[in-house]
Amino acid sequence: MRQSRLVLHALALIGLLVGPCPVRAEAAAQASPLGVSIDDFSYVDTSGEVVDQTAAHQKRLDAFMTALRADVAAEPRYRLVSSAAPAGEAQIKVVGGVQKMSTLIQWAKVAVIDVGASRVLYEKLYTFRGDNDEAWDHARMFVSREVRAALAAALPPAQATAAAPLGLAVFAFELEDNSAASAAGLADSDSAYLADVTKGVRDRLAQSGRYRLVDTAGVTAEPVKARALRDCNGCEAAIAKELGADQSLIGVIRRVSRTEYTVGFQVRDARSGTVVSRGDSGLRMGADYSWTRGAVHLVGDRLLEGGAQR
Repeated sequence: MRQSRLVLHALALIGLLVGPCPVRAEAAAQASPLGVSIDDFSYVDTSGEVVDQTAAHQKRLDAFMTALRADVAAEPRYRLVSSAAPAGEAQIKVVGGVQKMSTLIQWAKVAVIDVGASRVLYEKLYTFRGDNDEAWDHARMFVSREVRAALAAALPPAQATAAAPLGLAVFAFELEDNSAASAAGLADSDSAYLADVTKGVRDRLAQSGRYRLVDTAGVTAEPVKARALRDCNGCEAAIAKELGADQSLIGVIRRVSRTEYTVGFQVRDARSGTVVSRGDSGLRMGADYSWTRGAVHLVGDRLLEGGAQR
């Protein structure tokens, strides 16, 4: 298959960025954070669809870039630098672009460049399916994880080990059902959706690089088995401590009706039991299959971008 315009454009941009440059990235005994610049990605739609989706694409691309920058800025080893900053401010530059190939297929080209050494540290062409918020979220999480891995590889050894991830025990999300269906008990479909919520949140936290997930599968404490941690007055912190975790996280889906729900979570320090972060989504519209997306967004916005205390 011929190279797409996106790939050619990205390669040309990379070529310009890695040309002769007087700035050296390896200077300084780098106790300070690594300066990272993330340029706005380009977007090209060659799908040939009749409906003009420019506004929707720009909105999703803006959200993609905002979240990617927040992921990088959340780590103290990096200092986010504006693309318009003077030469020498950013030792590393991240560039890329997205191309919509068809209704269901999009490509994303990403490169991480050592500006001072005029060297491409990492580049990859990704393919992702779908053109909705969920598809873009999944693509951004995957790209973010790999970009941050490339950034970590560029750190001096002392910095690379300076910020060890926190051990976090993420307990299974619980359901508080205030709808008319509550009398029937927890349906099989509810259990499946809650399992999907828990997995989605765990994946999001693991991908952030800030947390080391501690296995909770073997816990036999009654509040865990009964899915009643939300009512145990902070007992999850002690359970997490026994597991060797630094912090605990519990989450609750509150179903108001079949089409309305809220999401909440709470993080405690495992030693002191102190609440270090919490979040609540407020009322959201959407059936049970949208719980995961709501929970992942909330944890990303309030915990990863807001930052839990140590």
